[in-house]
Amino acid sequence: FKQQQQSFSELLLILLIACLLVFATLVFLFKDFLAAFIILLLSTLGIAGCIFALFITGTALNVGSYTGIIMIVGIIAENAVFTFHQFNISRQQVNDHEAIAEAVSIRMRPNLMTALGAILALMPLALGFGTGAQLHQPLAIAVIGGFCAGIPILLMVYPGVLGLFYKRKWSAT
Repeated sequence: FKQQQQSFSELLLILLIACLLVFATLVFLFKDFLAAFIILLLSTLGIAGCIFALFITGTALNVGSYTGIIMIVGIIAENAVFTFHQFNISRQQVNDHEAIAEAVSIRMRPNLMTALGAILALMPLALGFGTGAQLHQPLAIAVIGGFCAGIPILLMVYPGVLGLFYKRKWSAT
């Protein structure tokens, strides 16, 4: 039990360091603290999907599931970065409202393909099929839950948050 508690505290530290590194990278990349904060906040919301999936399946939080949670934070952040980059490109030609719609529509297919591909690939592990599947089952369940929460976050919440904070040319044209 003591080793498990130590592992969890170390993994929490790793998650926090990873979030700080992601934030620093985003600030460096976009030179925009607000964008970095929004992306990091939304990517950490994917944790709720991981925890919910673990809860409804009765799977304990362990090192494998914690690893899945760390992966989901990074994957959602990556998808949000590409969407924000597309938003920045689009807003040079159109107003912010149209740029958000264009960025989300352009990035929808890659985001869905990534999520559905990962969910389908991890489904046998999550269901416990195959040799050694029980060892990786918590990771698979956490990642699937994170993707199930991450897609609505990226396709519905993220555009709303962008629209809320980026209103530069909203009423123009």
